[in-house]
Amino acid sequence: MNRSIVKIAALSCVVLAFNATAQQLPVAYPANGQSQSQQEADKSACMSWAQSNAPTQAAPPPQTGPAVGGGQRAGGAVRGAAAGAVIGGVANDDAGHGAAVGAAAGVVAGGVRARQQRREQNEASAATQNQNVASMNQAYSACMKGKGYTVG
Repeated sequence: MNRSIVKIAALSCVVLAFNATAQQLPVAYPANGQSQSQQEADKSACMSWAQSNAPTQAAPPPQTGPAVGGGQRAGGAVRGAAAGAVIGGVANDDAGHGAAVGAAAGVVAGGVRARQQRREQNEASAATQNQNVASMNQAYSACMKGKGYTVG
């Protein structure tokens, strides 16, 4: 099986698992004998209040698909061609062949940099999303406690 397909499938599973857990709110138990309808009303009001008042940061969506590179491949090709031309010219008086080999190696190195950058961006996005969920849950819990619930 193609390694990139396996990586995309694994990332999709992680994103789905994160979304499933991110939607769960802390459990609130009625401490003052609130009725079922009152519990639903309080839950809805606290969720709305938490969404409006919890400090959150915008998180870009995770990037999937092939890492085409934001110019890393082209930059790698240029640097590789320049180095290959110098080495090819010195080693066997064939700067053109050295430039071609260097450009190919540079494209590969640029792709590696592009994939690493994408991984770092996805990790930063996940960390921001986790912080947003924690802030939201904290605000929701504070509201529910204020309405007479035990939050666990």
